Amino acid sequence: MQYNISDKTIDSIGRSLQHFDWTDYVVFVLMLASCIMIGIFFGYRNHLKRRRRGQASGNETEAQDYLVGGRKMQIFPVAVSLVASWVSGVPMLGTVTEVYVYGTQFCYIVFSMILAGVLMHYLFLPVFHELQITSTYEYLQRRFDSRMRLFGSILFTLACLLWMPIVIYVPALAFNQVTGLNVHIITPIVCIICMFYTSIGGLKAVVWTDVIQSGVTLLALLAVLIKGAYDVGGPTEVLKRNVVGERLEAPNFDPNPTLRHSFWIMLLGAPVWVCEGIACSQDMVQRFLSLPTLKDARKALSYFVVGWISINVIFFMIGMLVYATYYHCDPLTTELAKAKDQLLPLFVMETFAAYPGMTGVFVAGIFSAALSSLSSALNALSAITLEDFCKPYCKKPLTEKQIGYIMRGSVLVYGALSVLLSLLVEHLGTVMQLAMTLSSGSAAPLLGMFVMGILMPWVNGTGALYGGVTGLATMFYMCYKAQYSIASGSRTFDMKPVSVEECPYYTNVSGTNQPQELDEMDKSIYHISYMYFTLFGMSVTCLAGTVISLFSKQGDRGRRAPIDPKLLAPCVRKFLSN
Repeated sequence: MQYNISDKTIDSIGRSLQHFDWTDYVVFVLMLASCIMIGIFFGYRNHLKRRRRGQASGNETEAQDYLVGGRKMQIFPVAVSLVASWVSGVPMLGTVTEVYVYGTQFCYIVFSMILAGVLMHYLFLPVFHELQITSTYEYLQRRFDSRMRLFGSILFTLACLLWMPIVIYVPALAFNQVTGLNVHIITPIVCIICMFYTSIGGLKAVVWTDVIQSGVTLLALLAVLIKGAYDVGGPTEVLKRNVVGERLEAPNFDPNPTLRHSFWIMLLGAPVWVCEGIACSQDMVQRFLSLPTLKDARKALSYFVVGWISINVIFFMIGMLVYATYYHCDPLTTELAKAKDQLLPLFVMETFAAYPGMTGVFVAGIFSAALSSLSSALNALSAITLEDFCKPYCKKPLTEKQIGYIMRGSVLVYGALSVLLSLLVEHLGTVMQLAMTLSSGSAAPLLGMFVMGILMPWVNGTGALYGGVTGLATMFYMCYKAQYSIASGSRTFDMKPVSVEECPYYTNVSGTNQPQELDEMDKSIYHISYMYFTLFGMSVTCLAGTVISLFSKQGDRGRRAPIDPKLLAPCVRKFLSN
């Protein structure tokens, strides 16, 4: 169907919606300033503590304070920080886009989070907390050997370097929609501020900025939800339009693994992806280990699961609200929104056009969520660099000054790399699927290595190492093929119908813009749902590790020492003791 509308008309409408005035900038700048002040506060307080302790005993205690808060953090701020680390701008914009374009099938991921929380509670958390380690990947050395610790740390670093550019790009995309400022100008600014307060204040600054940023984010989301629902005509009208528009869906029980989402994908694939993000990521485990007892860590885990589900329910409702608002005037078809993930910023601009400062609150909320996730990753990479890449290979103990240089210098290096890599993100599809697919590339074999360590006592170091290498090679090939097929347009997904029949700035418009019929194409293994990628990669890793362990003659370089029961999950310990 052809529409009679010029690009100039669309551009002029778009510019008229870009009303980020001085009040919005004030709100936005205040949010950034609060992050900087918290970093300075905790950095100064840590400096005073070091002076009181003196040089003699300060080396290890500085690292402990910087990386795990001295293991004396409180449950509430840690739980909030855990939620904030996961609720970046990626799920905020990505979930809204997912519901608008593909429907509510993705919403059933809340049950996957519950299953992943149970696995973390009984299998992983008791092991990590009992060992009292700073680097999560120190576990791999204790269970296998030093090769595995280095390999695991490298995999996590790769996962972060693939994830952080997306985290940076998302708020820049929103800022571009409301101000017109180029995304590649905004991303360095965001990253520099984040690097500053992370490098100065350490984990305590990260956690407490997370608490403040979470409040800003929640305020922005609730304001958008309440005002938007009122404008549409109430929750009943929102539900009615989503039912008519085929967005509101019951679980899809089709077992086809190439579907985007289904009940079986959410039952089998999604919990594994969520579990990897909780159990094998240094930034998450680091927070659990900052609490003094296992009981406290389990409470924080429970609060995290409840908080994550609550925030995502708000995301789902906002996604349905955005569709109900553009029920008969799709901004993607008219190109008023240049990218799918700009739907929510566009919606906010129109909703709060008459309320100065509210657009600033929303954009500050998106940036807050992004800064939270980015600072968590940078702090975790700082811990990995010190504990796994430097300490094991230093012949002499590091001085306090050297530890400080390493921890803070690594934050700067990784932040700069993230900015450079963010230049590629805009060419690789919607941010939600992109984030999950790319993170599976190195995260899936990493999860497989921890599963082999905690649940499979027959796997030795040689098997685990080559199993991880096999999983990594397999997953990088799959992720490359999957994203290349999307970027090149050779693979597309069925989208829900949209309409432009009531767009006031269109002429000669009639009917609904139905999704195009897609030609049948040959299916390959990389066409499986992106939520199966982590499960597939973990399975390949564990299978290869088992086979190599069974046929390895030397196994752990000729030594077969008995495994310390603390290195195994409690359920496996009981099985072995019997």
